[in-house]
Amino acid sequence: MENVIELHDLSVTLGRREVLSNLSVQLHGQVIGLLGPNGAGKSTLIQTLLGFCPRVTGSASVLGHDIRTDIRRVRALIGYMPENDAFVAGMSAVTFVRMMGELSGLPAEAALERAHEVLFYVGLGEARYRKLGTYSLGMKQLAKLAQAIVHGPRLLILDEPTNGLDPPARSRMLRLIGDIKASGATRLIVCSHLLRDVETVCDEVLILKRGRIAHHCDLLSDRAANKHFLEVEAAGSLEGFAGDLSAAGCAVTSGGPGRFRMELPDGFDLRTVFKVAAEREVRLHRVSYRRDTLEDIFLSAMEN
Repeated sequence: MENVIELHDLSVTLGRREVLSNLSVQLHGQVIGLLGPNGAGKSTLIQTLLGFCPRVTGSASVLGHDIRTDIRRVRALIGYMPENDAFVAGMSAVTFVRMMGELSGLPAEAALERAHEVLFYVGLGEARYRKLGTYSLGMKQLAKLAQAIVHGPRLLILDEPTNGLDPPARSRMLRLIGDIKASGATRLIVCSHLLRDVETVCDEVLILKRGRIAHHCDLLSDRAANKHFLEVEAAGSLEGFAGDLSAAGCAVTSGGPGRFRMELPDGFDLRTVFKVAAEREVRLHRVSYRRDTLEDIFLSAMEN
């Protein structure tokens, strides 16, 4: 599969501060989640890929095109839905989306035709002649999505697409992202603070922390591996408890005093944990059996 993004020792300086530091990664998923706390560098990375950050060292390419030597081609391939509104409030939705289509290189007649099509696609067909200033928050988000896809981009960057939406509007947005993903014609980057949304639609995740890569994982492979985990809270004679479980085939890590997290091998008999505990005179206060989640991955990346 073609790499969507390739970064090689990418660093970005804004003012006197290095915001991104030595990022090296290859991203190839159909839908890539971009995560990190506030100030981690997510927005700077997006702006860099769009060619808006001049002080860059290292290299970065989008769909095989270098951002430093071929930025016009890169921008032509990208549809961008920003986090903040950038509307002309007195303009109707169809006029705005048509204008954005023309700015993306479509002829005027084709841009108007596509504007009607994408507004119906996102569910704003009946409201396409209304002024954008009268739209609700959910409708404005859909209008931003419409302008991002009007020219048929190969890569769609969505910055906080579900931020502030009520449950029905959020579900509608996630369905649209799922439909775009299912078409296979467009790759997506989804930047969001809502881990559940990212886990729902993404198959690859990049986590940033303080301008560096904290974690990169292929969720598709992790799901295919179907790994299961056991979380245990225990008290008593814990010395040797983790070692005995490791000898039984578990990958054991400590989560603090009396806390253990175990990755279970295929066919593992849970009764082994209770048997080892009885032999070691360990009291089990809580045993939780579940699959790993994106929240676990994110919190682990932040702690490390």
